[in-house]
Amino acid sequence: MIQQLACPPPAIAVRSAVVHVTVEFPVSDPHYSPELVTAAGVTRVVQAAERLGYAAVAFTEHPAPSTKWLRSGGHEALDVVPALAFCAAATTRLRLMTYLLVLPYRNPLLTARAAATVDILSAGRLTVVVGTGYLRSEFRALGVDFDERNLLFDEALEVLRGVWSRSPFDYEGRHFTAASIASLPMPVTPGGPPIWVGGNSAVARRRAARVQGWSPLMIPDAIAGTTRTPALTTFAQLRSAVTEVNELASRERGRDVTVDVQLQSLQSTWLQDPNGSPDEHLNFLGQARDAGATWFVVQPPGHSVAACIEALERYAEVVHLTGES
Repeated sequence: MIQQLACPPPAIAVRSAVVHVTVEFPVSDPHYSPELVTAAGVTRVVQAAERLGYAAVAFTEHPAPSTKWLRSGGHEALDVVPALAFCAAATTRLRLMTYLLVLPYRNPLLTARAAATVDILSAGRLTVVVGTGYLRSEFRALGVDFDERNLLFDEALEVLRGVWSRSPFDYEGRHFTAASIASLPMPVTPGGPPIWVGGNSAVARRRAARVQGWSPLMIPDAIAGTTRTPALTTFAQLRSAVTEVNELASRERGRDVTVDVQLQSLQSTWLQDPNGSPDEHLNFLGQARDAGATWFVVQPPGHSVAACIEALERYAEVVHLTGES
């Protein structure tokens, strides 16, 4: 087993704050270039991100989206687990993030084994951001009951945390049963990779308090309706919600706890379509930090590998990334 765990990710200085930056791999750009999903293209992008001081690379998942969704603003996706495993082999420090993994889509024991494998082979660099999902047609295509997604999610979360912590593992739920399961080898990270919960709802915040992090979206009503999550539009709302999550987490553990908070917003596409000057973007990041965000997602353009890397280089200069640790 690999003995040495990954070093802490570098960060950017925003008004004397620490904010880590996650690169969402630009296959989520509806106009991405095919060269981005070649072995050479992925390697060049993730190695550039690591060299420049980004903290993580992230892949989202949509295993069976409808053509209608793709044509109305959706995006293609790689399978998150093999994509992150490939990135693990191409890098040494960069954290590897499922952003996000839809837990109700699959048996949680399969999810646990796949994630543990990436965690082991990357020396503990995996972060698992999870969500309930929102595409009804995708649930139908995968044979999963959309109306059961919240119960499926909660049971899967219990299974992940349990099977990563003890062997043999037993579980009896409405959808999953495990009797004396030995899911070995265990993850390198004690207790399993950190789990963050995506979504803006009160339920998502309560779930986040039980794990290690929360991943909200700062989005207006129009977008929130599409993703089936409440709108989050102001830093005052974000600050209040982060305070709530930390208070719930502290109560859960019986001690003061500050969870990781990874924010995505319309500013995440700043490299594709700048919304304000660099100073205005830095001001946004400063306000996000002040409201409790510790991570920020950036979405570079994907029309070529060179354009993606150039954009990452430009952003690293704007936000003063610290470079390789």
